[in-house]
Amino acid sequence: MTDKQKKLLRDLAIVFAVNLLLIALAQKAVADLYKRGSSGATVTEIQTRLKNWGYYDGAVDGVYGSRTEAAVRRFQRTNGLAVDGQAGTQTLAALGLPNGIDPGAAPAGGSGELDLLARLISAEARGEPYIGQVAVGAVVLNRVKHPSFPDSLAGVIYQTDAFTCVVDGQFEQPVAESAYRAAREALGGSDPSGGALYYFNPATATSAWIWSRPLIVTIGNHRFCA
Repeated sequence: MTDKQKKLLRDLAIVFAVNLLLIALAQKAVADLYKRGSSGATVTEIQTRLKNWGYYDGAVDGVYGSRTEAAVRRFQRTNGLAVDGQAGTQTLAALGLPNGIDPGAAPAGGSGELDLLARLISAEARGEPYIGQVAVGAVVLNRVKHPSFPDSLAGVIYQTDAFTCVVDGQFEQPVAESAYRAAREALGGSDPSGGALYYFNPATATSAWIWSRPLIVTIGNHRFCA
């Protein structure tokens, strides 16, 4: 092999290594972005620091909801950062969390997803029979598995116009203890809804479309439908 060929191989190897580094850095930049719907230990620490510094007055639950987003915006505005409500590289560094704590959202069944599902169940089915609360949780998980919906629990819950509690303030209310038990049971595979993808209260529902969905089972004040 000539010296020219050796040099060419070295140059190609350097280019390849640089490309791998750039890809790795890009992936890390994506991983180090926390926004509405994120959950896990890093979100808990973000909330803790914002609360200690007077920016956040919500629950420290590891779930990046609207209150956390608003607190991050206040923090960003005060500290001269781009105000987007998302905790990216610069905001994490300003919070003293340049490397985060966990690699992203909690895995299925982890404490972050448990808290998020329990919060949804509490907001949507507080006062319903316990089995009805489990069924509401099961509907969320059924959507995660279905190709017509987002493929993550946070994605399903925060999907536009999916659950009114996310926009009317109920989602931010204290979580009922029974909702945590129901969330654990649903995450464990229990599905009293019979595989339903939708539910509604017939006393308040006015949508002709939701009434047209095939009924699977009625539990408490909710009709669960395919």
